[in-house]
Formats: sequence, C-alpha cells, structure tokens
Amino acid sequence: MLSKNLGLVIVTSLAPILWGTTYLTTTLLLPESRPLLAGVLRALPAGLLLLALARRLPQGSWWWKSWILGMLNIGMFFALLFVAAYRLPGGVAAIVGGIQPLLVALLASRVLHEKLTPRRLVAGATGVFGVALIVLQSQVRLDGLGLAAAVGGTASMAAGTVLAKKWGQPSSRSGQPESALTTTAWQLLAGGISLTLLMLAYEGLPTQPLSVPNMIGYLYLTLMGTALAYFCWFRGLSKLPAGSAAFLGLLSPVVAIVLGWLLVGQSLNLWQILGILVVLVSIVAGISRKGSQHVTSKFRARRQEFSAAQGGRGRRRSDR
Repeated sequence: MLSKNLGLVIVTSLAPILWGTTYLTTTLLLPESRPLLAGVLRALPAGLLLLALARRLPQGSWWWKSWILGMLNIGMFFALLFVAAYRLPGGVAAIVGGIQPLLVALLASRVLHEKLTPRRLVAGATGVFGVALIVLQSQVRLDGLGLAAAVGGTASMAAGTVLAKKWGQPSSRSGQPESALTTTAWQLLAGGISLTLLMLAYEGLPTQPLSVPNMIGYLYLTLMGTALAYFCWFRGLSKLPAGSAAFLGLLSPVVAIVLGWLLVGQSLNLWQILGILVVLVSIVAGISRKGSQHVTSKFRARRQEFSAAQGGRGRRRSDR
C-alpha cells in the first residue's frame, strides 16, 4: 500500500506534521491558562471557513453523527490537548499519542473488522517503545494531570477515527458521496460550538485583549493546524484503512520533539534520536502493504449479504 498510495499517504501525513507544531505554538505564542479559549478559536473559525466553501448542512442522521464525531475528534480532543500542552513541556504531550495506533488497531479490529495482524501489533508496540525512548530520556518533570489529559485526548481521537471510518461519507441529495471538506466542516463546527459552551461555563470570556503574537498563533492554528490538517486527515481516512492511517499520527511527536530541539533548545540525546528512528520504522511497517489488510473475509461476506438484501443487486466485492 505504501508504494501504491504514496501520494495519498504523503498528503495525509501533512495532518500529523502540522499537529506536531501545536505544542510549540501554544508554548510560544498563546496566552497562558486559557486552554478552552484556544480550542474555540482554533475549531470554530476553521469550521465556519470550511462550511462557507462546502455550502452544505448535514441531513438526517448526520446531525447527531456529526456531533458525536465533532466531540470525539474536536471538542474533547482539543480541550484535553490544550490542557496537556499547557501542563507538559513542548513535545511530551504529543509523544503520549504514540499509543494511538495500537488503540485504533484494537478498536478497528472489533468495529471495522480490519485484520489485526501480528505485523501491525509489533509495529504498534515498536512505536510505543520508540516514543518511550524519547520521553524517558528527557530531563523534565512530568505533570500527572497533564499526562492524564494527553492520554484522554489520544483515546478520544482514536475512537473518533474508527467511528469516522465506520460511518464513511454521507450521500448528498444528488446521490453522490459528500466530500471530505463538507464532513470536516460539520465536525469542526460541532466541536467548536461544544467547546464554546464549555469555555463560557468554566473559563468565561477573555478579560484582556489578545496580543499580536496571540493572534498570529491562533491564526496559524486555525488555518494550518486545523482547517488544512483536518481536511487532509479525513480525506486520507476515507481512502486508507483506519489502522494504517493511525500510524501516520506518530509523525506528530517526532515533529514536536525535533522542533523543541531546533527552536527552543530542548535536549535531544542519542537515546532520543534512536527513539525517533524506531518510530519512523514503525510507521513504515504499520502502513506497508503486508501490514494493512483492510477487512477480513468474514466482514466482506457480511457486506455482500447486505448488498444482496438491498434490492437484489447481487454480490459486490469491496474494492477497499
């Protein structure tokens, strides 16, 4: 799959690469102790921008599906992400995301019937080992609440990734599937509105005007770290197996730790460099053809039976 869909993999990889810059942006440019405000100003404007481009609202069940996906992938994830980013050193919170490929692989095997191959399990465990090398060699103090928020955010997006893959793309009124741009807009709006209510309840409105660095940071996260990144992510997820796409998320901690070393002088020793190399190897192994069999024969049979029951159209082989 790696060679066959190289272009798609590269474009999808832009999402975790951009997400990896969130922690440094938060540390250097955003106001302190306003994690919910950061989530709102990142998600809501991005959702409105994409909705203006898509010009479509959800229909039927996609009102509540968009809300659930928006909460898992945006609302809960952003809130926990920024709490972790404020309480942990740059890069450490992102590195906790190394467990996401294993979580997605386990959930996808149950919900999507994607085959949980030994190769993928080993690749996932290798990725966790690689990020552990990076974290455990860092000369920093880790905050318990920050770590809990990072783990919770990782679990939330893992669940959202699997559900987004399970529900796929809804059909438009013309019968054609909606674009990834459209469903991304719905999720960002649902998550942004939920975050706004949460912010008003717990943080309140800002009492001080935003500085120029604050506005630059929010603008970057809105346009690049959210609108562009999530569009690339959900577009790739609609075409790649969930278990394979999740391995690309390991690029985020690599980018975060490298940026911390390059731009703010954080330590990067030989063990951490080894950890980065191990993570990169696990990514290649996790998304390669042998490690990415999409669905089991049992699940394919179920899909064929379902198709036959819907108007006698006959059995169809899944091209996924």
